[in-house]
Amino acid sequence: MSQPINSKKEKMAFMLLMSVVFHYHGLDQEEEELLDGYAKKFDAFEELKWANEFISKDYISAFDRARDYLKDSLLKMDNAIRVEFIHQVWAANNTKGYITEMEARAMIKLAKDWEVENDLLEIARIQPGQ
Repeated sequence: MSQPINSKKEKMAFMLLMSVVFHYHGLDQEEEELLDGYAKKFDAFEELKWANEFISKDYISAFDRARDYLKDSLLKMDNAIRVEFIHQVWAANNTKGYITEMEARAMIKLAKDWEVENDLLEIARIQPGQ
């Protein structure tokens, strides 16, 4: 899987997704470095800054607000992009060596919102977290 993430809107959605999943249980240094790496990979530092500001406006409601934003944004995008986004977040979590139950639940909720839940479950089956 390797859908390019090109447009500003796609970068904003992707960086918000990645950031909100990593912030779900509290962002640690390794996750911050992963976020920076993805921002570099996609030339999305501005979008990462926006995502972190979005989250910091109200940390408690950040996940629910992000769900609303992402559902509205991603349902307008091609199914392949939605699958790619959730796949990349799953893979990024795997690079840490584990996926917490909280992160997995967050990704399942988001995938359900975007109508790609079965795709995520297939990804998880093929590439389980440790």
